[in-house]
Amino acid sequence: MLDEISKLRDEATAEISRLVSPQDFENFRLKYLSRKGLLAQLFDKLKDVPQEERPMFGKSLNELRSFLQSEFDSAENRNANQEMPSSQKIDLSIPGRRIYLGRKHPVTQTLEEIKRIFIGIGFGVADGPEIEDDYHNFEALNFPPDHPARDMQDTFFVNSPSTNEENGKGRYVLRTHTSNVQIWVMENNKPPIRVVMPGRCYRNEAISARAHCMFHQIEGLYVDKNVSFAELKGTISFFAKELFGTTVKTRFRPSFFPFTEPSAEVDINCFICGGKGCRVCKHSGWLEIMGCGMVDPNVFKSVGYDPNEVSGYAFGMGIERPAMLRYGVDDIRLFFENDLRFLNQF
Repeated sequence: MLDEISKLRDEATAEISRLVSPQDFENFRLKYLSRKGLLAQLFDKLKDVPQEERPMFGKSLNELRSFLQSEFDSAENRNANQEMPSSQKIDLSIPGRRIYLGRKHPVTQTLEEIKRIFIGIGFGVADGPEIEDDYHNFEALNFPPDHPARDMQDTFFVNSPSTNEENGKGRYVLRTHTSNVQIWVMENNKPPIRVVMPGRCYRNEAISARAHCMFHQIEGLYVDKNVSFAELKGTISFFAKELFGTTVKTRFRPSFFPFTEPSAEVDINCFICGGKGCRVCKHSGWLEIMGCGMVDPNVFKSVGYDPNEVSGYAFGMGIERPAMLRYGVDDIRLFFENDLRFLNQF
């Protein structure tokens, strides 16, 4: 028994001198100092030693355990205090790296503010498909077959093997406006309806300081009995003052849209140039922010509403132009370039 104790001491002492890595130290601990280690196995053999010799062997084993634990701890501390290789040194005097926090895109900020305003006066929020069929994007909105918006110069058409060129069935487009959601909402709900519909839209247009082939739009729809144009004008005027401030000036100009009659375009005075004229407002001092009007009876008929029983108004606006006015941006292309120098300003 004494020979085994002496042999174990010599072997363990020799191994301790060779410990370097954390894994080496863990392997040593498991081999000698754990509950199932070699030292514990010697303690188990005490039951086979004669009663009168057990105190002597027990004392020797306890001394060995204390010795090995002490040597192990000392070696571990020495290893931890050794100088790290130059490749692993940490210079605590170097300033920490700056953490950059993300921000919401200015277009997203503007859209959320617009939704907040309309939700505050009783509008809900609806969504619809961006790849749309011809019926919901054009036909149900009273676009005649020869309307310019159907021309390839304005619309991105999606190839489909089921397309029938004669009647347009199966023809799909990247939606040119969020007005398509109006049809989906009215097809699946009965009046009264008061809802806004935000989303991305696509048009085959030349990219410039004022226009882009992909943009964001929010559409509004209110349908009930005896809805008037005066209610539409009051809603839009309230919205403009909430978004741009109480000093904003608005004007309504007669216009034409296939899905509204009568129709109007809404302008606000250009904040960028103060009304003096710039390239964004085409040197007019005014910037168009939306189109609006009373829902055309043909649109009500396409969704099964009786135009003699209900009336309503609709409006639609791009999000980028209000964002340009709010933040003083004079080029819409900046919103899509992902330049952090620009985005970090918001």
